[in-house]
Amino acid sequence: MTTATSTAPGPAPRGPDARHHDHEVTTRLRKATGQAAGGLAMYEDGRYCIDVLDQLAAARRALEGAALRILDDHMSGCVLAAVEGGDGAGKVTELLQAVRRYVRSL
Repeated sequence: MTTATSTAPGPAPRGPDARHHDHEVTTRLRKATGQAAGGLAMYEDGRYCIDVLDQLAAARRALEGAALRILDDHMSGCVLAAVEGGDGAGKVTELLQAVRRYVRSL
């Protein structure tokens, strides 16, 4: 299993302020992984198309829930700290770019 790495130039690792939802995020990501694997197995087994689509929709909901919690942590941790430290404009720009990428991926 490989771990994804960021392609953004010089991002800081998550700090303790950005980890309020760690358990929820990891739980949702594991759930999405299982649901996607289940969808693949269902498809390979020739299961009814609508059932496979429902399984994939559940995986997508789990991913979206994880993404929203990560965004929440980023805003209440990293962005807030940057604003308080005088680098708010840079973090807000970074955040907006990330949200735009995420929205385009839907």
